[in-house]
Amino acid sequence: MEQKTQAEKINRQKMPEQNVSSRIRNFDEVPLGYDPQTAQREASRCIMCKNPKCVEGCPVEIDIPAFVKLIKEGKFLEAIYKIKEKNALPAVCGRVCPQEDQCEKMCLLGLKGEPVGIGNLERFAADYEYTQPLAEVKKPTSPTGHKAAVVGSGPSGLTVAADLALLGHEVTIFEALHEPGGVLIYGIPEFRLPKAIVKREIDYLKSLGVKVFNNMIIGKIFTVDELFDRGFEAVYLGVGAGLPVFMGIPGENLNGILSANEFLSRVNLMKGYEFPDTDTPVYVGNHVAVIGGGNVAMDCARTSLRLGAKRVTVLYRRSRREMPARLDEVIRAEEEGIIFHYLTNPIRYLSNEQNWVKAIECIRMELAEPDESGRRNVIPIAGSEQTIEFDTVLVAVGAGANPVLSSTTPDLKLNSRGYYIADPVTGLTSKPRVFAGGDIVTGSATVISAMGAGRRSAQAIHKMLMGIQDTPTTD
Repeated sequence: MEQKTQAEKINRQKMPEQNVSSRIRNFDEVPLGYDPQTAQREASRCIMCKNPKCVEGCPVEIDIPAFVKLIKEGKFLEAIYKIKEKNALPAVCGRVCPQEDQCEKMCLLGLKGEPVGIGNLERFAADYEYTQPLAEVKKPTSPTGHKAAVVGSGPSGLTVAADLALLGHEVTIFEALHEPGGVLIYGIPEFRLPKAIVKREIDYLKSLGVKVFNNMIIGKIFTVDELFDRGFEAVYLGVGAGLPVFMGIPGENLNGILSANEFLSRVNLMKGYEFPDTDTPVYVGNHVAVIGGGNVAMDCARTSLRLGAKRVTVLYRRSRREMPARLDEVIRAEEEGIIFHYLTNPIRYLSNEQNWVKAIECIRMELAEPDESGRRNVIPIAGSEQTIEFDTVLVAVGAGANPVLSSTTPDLKLNSRGYYIADPVTGLTSKPRVFAGGDIVTGSATVISAMGAGRRSAQAIHKMLMGIQDTPTTD
C-alpha cells in the first residue's frame, strides 16, 4: 500500500518539445522523447495492478506492466524485447497511437489524476534500442516452407509480415508506391513521425527475412489469382483507404482546392517540404482553409503553416469536444497559431476570374441529439451564411476504398461503401485463402487498430498454412 502511495505522489513526466517559435519553421520532430532518468521516473508511477486494465485497452495486447517494470529497473533492452513479443512497430506506435483513448484510458491512476505515460515509455524503449549497436534481433523459428503474400506495407501489412516471418513462413510484401510504409510514409508528416523511424522499423522486418517489392500495383501488374499462380499459398490485403473524398458542394473543381491525400503525399512521400532541393513543388497560398477535424486535418494545417502560409484556419462542423483528432495534436495546432472555426460547414466555393478559389461560403451549425453511434448530429442554422476569403483549400473529410484491386478480383465481396467484407476475427474474405484488414475493411481508423487486425489475421493464416484448424468463412 505504501508503494502505491509513493507512486501516486510522482507527477506525470512531461515530454520535452521544440518551442513553438522554432518548430513552426521546420519539419523536425516536435516531441523530443524521454531521457533514461525521466523514463525510469515515469515508469515508477505504475502501481502494478493485479488486474491490469491497460492491457485490455491495447489492440495488440502488449504486456504493458511487464515492459514498464523493466524500464523502471533500468532494463531498457529487455523492455523493448517484451514489447516486440506483440508489436513489430513500437517506435511508430509510441508516436502516433491514441493512447489516451486506449491503454492510458484504462489506467487506474487516471481515475484520480494522470495515467502512466505508456505511449511515451514505449517510444523511449524503441528509441533506446537503436542506440545500442549490439541490440539483439529476434530470430524466426525454423522455416515452414510456406509462402504468403502481403499487399500493402502500411501498419496492417507490416504487422502481418512480421508475425508470419517470426513463425517461419516466407513472406513477400508488394507495395504500390515507390517507398514502403503506406500511410506511415505518405500520410503522417515528418514532424510527427520521422521517415527515418519508419525506415528502421521496415529494416527490422527485412532482418527477419521479409522481402519488399515497391512499385507493384496488385490488381494491375499481378492480380490476386496470379499471386496464387506464382506459388503464394495465402494473400493478405492491407491496401488501406487511400481514395480521396470530397464534399460534393459547388465549386470543388476550382484551382487551389486539393484533397488531403494529394497534399500530404506530395509533402511527405515526395519530399515536397524540401523544395526546391527536391523537385516536388507544393502549392500553398497565403490563406489556407482545412476542412475536417481529424488527425489528417491537423496534419494538413500544421504542414501548411510550415510551408509558409500566413493564415491557416480549420473549419469543422461540430464543436471542439467532438473532434476525432488526438487532443495533443489539437493543442499543438492551437499553440502554433492555427485558427479554429467550430460549428462551421462549407456550402460552396467562390472563384476569381482565373478559376482559382477565392472564398468559401459557410453556414453555422448547431448540435442536435446523438445518433445511433452516440455521436451528436449537426443541423444548419437558417440565415447564418457567411463568406470567408481563402486562396487554398485542403479537404480532409475522410478517405474511401480504392477500386483498383477489387475491380480485378470479382469474387471478393464488398460492402455498400466499397470496403472488403472480412471476418472480424480472422480477416478471411469471401475469396478462399485471401485475408484483409485495416482501413480497407473498417474505413479510416487508427494505426494500432490496423495492427490489431493484422495480428489476428497472421494467426489465422498461420493455422491455415499449417493445417492446424479450419478457418471460418464469411457469409
